[in-house]
Parts: sequence; C-alpha cells; structure tokens
Amino acid sequence: MTTPQLTSGARPVAPDAATTAPNPVIPMRSRGGASRLRALDGLRLLAALMVAAYHYAGRDGEISQAWGGSPAQQFPTASGLFAYGCLGVQIFFVISGFVICLSGWGRTLRAFVASRVSRLYPAYWAAILLVTAVFALPWVAYEALAPSDVLTNLTMLQQPLGVDRVLGVCWTLWAEMRFYALFALCVVLPGATRGRVVLFCAGWTLAAALAQAANEPFLNVVLMPEYAPFFIGGVGLFLLHRYGSRDPVAWTIVLVSWLIGQHYSVVRLWHSESATGFSYRSSAGIIAVVTIGFALVAAVALGKLRWANWRWLTVAGALTYPFYLVHEHLGWVVVRTLHHDFGLPSYATLMLTVGLMLLLAWVLHRWVERPLTPVLRRSIDPKRPTA
Repeated sequence: MTTPQLTSGARPVAPDAATTAPNPVIPMRSRGGASRLRALDGLRLLAALMVAAYHYAGRDGEISQAWGGSPAQQFPTASGLFAYGCLGVQIFFVISGFVICLSGWGRTLRAFVASRVSRLYPAYWAAILLVTAVFALPWVAYEALAPSDVLTNLTMLQQPLGVDRVLGVCWTLWAEMRFYALFALCVVLPGATRGRVVLFCAGWTLAAALAQAANEPFLNVVLMPEYAPFFIGGVGLFLLHRYGSRDPVAWTIVLVSWLIGQHYSVVRLWHSESATGFSYRSSAGIIAVVTIGFALVAAVALGKLRWANWRWLTVAGALTYPFYLVHEHLGWVVVRTLHHDFGLPSYATLMLTVGLMLLLAWVLHRWVERPLTPVLRRSIDPKRPTA
C-alpha cells in the first residue's frame, strides 16, 4: 500500500496541487482550490482495506495469536479471498506513481521535498509512539521494541539500517522514499517535461531489468526491480491523464509496466497448493487483481470515474494513510480483546476492528496531520504561499 495519503505505501499519497495540461481530465476541486481526483481517494481507501483484510484474516502469524487460532478457521470461506489483499500494496504503488508525478510537476526540488516530508512524517511519528506505548502496557501480549530501536524508527530508515520495525507496514514507506528520491533527482530537479518523464520511465525500466539480471544487491536496493513497474505504470497513467488517451508512448509505458508487474507479483506471491499452505493464491487470481488495479487507476486517469465526486471520498483519502499505519499492530490488540476477551463472533470482531481503526485514523488526521503538516512544510519551504 504511498505509501502516505497514499503515501505509502502501503503507502497511500494525496495530490497536493493542480496541474494544467493541454488536454487534461477535469477533476473536482478541493477545499483549497487545487484539483482533486476524488475517485483516487476512494481507490486509496479500497487498497488500504484490502491490506487490512489480509493482515486480519488472510494470513497466519501474530494475528493467529489474536484470534486464538488460524484465521482460516475463523473465516473458512473468506480467508482465501482475503489472502489476495496483500496486492493492495501494488495498487498503492501504481497510485503513488500517478500522484507523485501530479504533485511534482512544476515544483521546485525544495517544494517537492517539503510536500513529501510534511505528508509522511507527522502521522508516522504519532503511529510509532502510539504502537510502542500500547505494546508496553503490561496486559498486552506483544512486546515493545527497545528504546534505541524505537528512536531509530522515527527516521523511517530502520530497514536499510537493519533495525527491527515498530510498524510492519513501514517497508512500503522505504520503497516510497526510494521512488521519491529517483523522481526528484531525475525529473523534479531538472524540471518536469513530458520528454523527461518518458525518459525517466524508459531508463528506470531498463535499469531495473539490468539490476535484476546482475543480481547486485546495491542496484536492487536503488532500482527496486520488483516494485519499479508499479510506480512507473502510475507515472505512465498520469501522462495519459495530462496529455490525453491518444498517446501511444504513455500507453506503451503502462502496458510494459503491467506485463513486468504481474510477473513479479506472481513470482513473489504464488506457491503451489498444499494441505498445509494457508495463503494459497492462484497465478490467475494474482494477475487478475494486478490488472484490476491498473484498470481502476486508468479509469481515473481517463476521466471514466469523474462521476465519483462525493465529498466523503475526500475524507476517505485523508484517513487512508493513518489507517494504513496503525491498523496492523493495534488491530492485533483489538481483535484479541473483542474476540478472545469479550467473545464477539469473528465477523463482528473484524468489522468492529476496522471501524475502530478508521476512527483512530480520523483522530490522527484531525489532531496530528492537520495542525503539524503545514508547520513542517513551511519550516522546510518558507517561501511556499500560505494560500
């Protein structure tokens, strides 16, 4: 999953500014006056809910301890479908490619960095501290990390530093950060143009393939062969949004990205069916979910979902990133309390847990993101207009 309001990454990221284009799809306008694609907000929340379904009922692991047994026993039919929810992350990455190209077009490097840092970190810091505090409670069955590890997690660089993660989903934020860095250096710094973005997509696609062939760890870290096609596909979809659907080069970028993306998804997530394997996913099912993800973002890019202008979608988009950050680990605690301690049925526990995590996400958005994001943005880019 912008992966930050899509930001993550899982990570969900929200567009920050409008762009003008020769033949753009006309989106709704946000409260601040900037163009906003509300259907994209809805897709972000859908991807986050997919990931939550996977974490709560689509795999084994710590969640089995919360349920008191494998989720496959709690959801004998639905657990097989929930296992595909992990592909919400790939959909997040496609959305992120679209949104970062949208928000980075026409910006200075400093303004771009300010928008990303201020978007990612406030809710992330709050989630780190909140999960650590809850896990430190004596009656909670999960252990908090050591103070040094928690402090390192505040940098969002714990994964490359080899430090244990407070938030399991933060690996997607590390992927997002690398994408931001590549896009900033190759597109934002010299100035975004269609030709430069096309060259960026083609160059990254080829370089990622070469990195895969070379099996060089450093190149794999920088170029992210298994995630690159999703980011690149999102960038290609933005080109279709900006310049219109009759752009064969943009369509080629999207098609090649989809072809490579489905390959990596099948390689990573498919395994042969077995009696002991919990999260069996067919290759056809994986390809179908990846295809639907690309198709839905394409529908937004081409204006096919412009009818989805409901105001609540903007709220949904705002809640996606904080929900994505807190839902997994705090969800373990809520599931155990509701199901094990209070004896609620499985489906009631699942729905109530999702609802409580969305409520917590609203609290984080209202009392953390809204006051701190503009302050942090202005501290990095003081020249940014306040309007």
